[in-house]
Amino acid sequence: MASEDLCAISADWLKSLEAASSTGDATSFVSHFPSDGWFRGRCLYKETEAHSQVLVLLDLLCFSWNFRTLSGREKIRGFLSEVVDGKLRLEYSGLRDFKLDDQTVNAPSPFKLQGIEGVQGAFTFNITKPAALGRGFFRLTQDVDGKWKALTLFTNMQDLVGSEESSADQHGLYEDRKITWEEDVDAKFRAIEADPTVLIVGGGQSGLMCAARLRRLGIRALVIEKNARVGDSWRQRYPNLTLHTPSYLSTIAIRMSLLQFKGITYLSNARTTFPKYIPKGKLANFLDSYAVDQELCIWLSSSIASAPVYDSTSARWTVEVQHGDRKVVLNPKYLVLATGSGSPRIPTWNGMDEFQGALYHSDFHKDAEQFRGKRVVVVGACNASGDICQDFVAHGAAEVTMVQRSATCVISSSAMEQTHFKWPFPDNTPVEELDFRLNSLPLAFLMQLNISGGIQHVKMLDKELHEGLRKVGFNLTWELSPGSGEVGLEGFLFSRLASGTMLDIGCGKLIVEGRIKIKQGQDISHFDKDGITFKDGSKLSADVVVLATGNEPIMENTRALLGNEITEQLPPKVLGLDSEGELNQTYRPSGHPGLWFASGPFETSRFFNKHLGLQILARELGIA
Repeated sequence: MASEDLCAISADWLKSLEAASSTGDATSFVSHFPSDGWFRGRCLYKETEAHSQVLVLLDLLCFSWNFRTLSGREKIRGFLSEVVDGKLRLEYSGLRDFKLDDQTVNAPSPFKLQGIEGVQGAFTFNITKPAALGRGFFRLTQDVDGKWKALTLFTNMQDLVGSEESSADQHGLYEDRKITWEEDVDAKFRAIEADPTVLIVGGGQSGLMCAARLRRLGIRALVIEKNARVGDSWRQRYPNLTLHTPSYLSTIAIRMSLLQFKGITYLSNARTTFPKYIPKGKLANFLDSYAVDQELCIWLSSSIASAPVYDSTSARWTVEVQHGDRKVVLNPKYLVLATGSGSPRIPTWNGMDEFQGALYHSDFHKDAEQFRGKRVVVVGACNASGDICQDFVAHGAAEVTMVQRSATCVISSSAMEQTHFKWPFPDNTPVEELDFRLNSLPLAFLMQLNISGGIQHVKMLDKELHEGLRKVGFNLTWELSPGSGEVGLEGFLFSRLASGTMLDIGCGKLIVEGRIKIKQGQDISHFDKDGITFKDGSKLSADVVVLATGNEPIMENTRALLGNEITEQLPPKVLGLDSEGELNQTYRPSGHPGLWFASGPFETSRFFNKHLGLQILARELGIA
């Protein structure tokens, strides 16, 4: 289809949608979608007999101060017809001035998803209440009558009018300025430390991105980090750790002050300077430099000393912070928990204290070389287990055995390259454009596409690997639970934080070759001084046992930080998907005033940190 036709189809549909929005006619608005679908404060999609699709509206902050994904015309109409300050929600929000985006890489283009073909593209719009700028993305298909309808519609708040993000700083002795850069930054830091509006707990990538975003929005944010150096949360992990996603996807938001690239985005624009899969040390050093370049106010070697107390009258927290060798009491309005994954999950079995070899959790794996020539057992069969087994093999362990207690979703890095990691735009494209496109697709819709057959293509790419793994007794799955449908890696990532998965970067080959042995299908009974005995009576002798058994849920970290009283007021999960298919509590209202969670992989933090910033800014402006 010619580009002129693509633009004409898109423009006609968009003009009709704007007419429905401007008149506040919810029935007319939803008629632009198929007869069944979803609205997700980000997108919309339809269910058909052929593809079991779902019509979805995905909305991020345009119609409410939350993230919503709604399926089916009735749910969408019901949401848009709710009364807000005496008006129907659609009329109250007042989305208007729709304009087709025909200048960027997200201009109208053809798309194909699991045999569903149509036209996709981005557009901009204004929001009346609150006064804000928005951007949307649609995917149109033809119905049985040949009319173009929205398979998905994504609406996303970009900026609050009058409080747009600052893009430049002025430092140094020029024009009428009378202080140096160092003096300017020091003064800003002293103001933040004296009265932080936001206290961010955790100085990993999520915490840093949120701090940088808040700074650009003019909000005072103080970060406290328990380690002695930014990046230590990565620096201190096992030696052979690298990111399992390519560098051009593992980027960070916000423009670097010197390099004029967006965040770690310069990893995508200068791929020759960063390896494809970034080693933990190089990543740690980048995070350290990012904090300096973004002029983030960070207290190192600092942690919450006692459970914070929230005063609903003043709408402020009282937080006692152990800052080095002294305690400081802070009173921020907002508390953002960016503490990463939970503490190590360490199962207990009888006899563990009798085992005479080395026994530790994978979080504490540091040096495989000291076990050269030794017998190694690694309990667990997911990403950490795979990395650590490879490390032991590389350092000459006499025998390495992986204990697989339940089935694992395995996909090779090469298959991921072909199906997930392809960069669909030119190399010089800002990563924001990729993020916008990817996040316009509702997570629940994505998993439905996998269940409808999308995962079969991925499995075919790894057919030889999977057959080899099965032959040696390795158990595979692509379902979250038996009979629930094959959702693949995305399902495990978003529903279980990737628990139960292995993104294979070489471990699979070692298993197939027999260099890593598999013990599968039997639960552990107990330990003795020489090793592990299983419930079927079989035994593995070992000199070292590593428990690659994952981490506790983030809510357990939260309970340790905030205490039982506040934790009991919150929903039970952080991350994972809620009933609509949105991420639980993350970068959205947590259920407790003044409390926010910032967590997830790089791409999640990079895209959603701005939404958290906008919500806090709106509260500061008194409009949310």
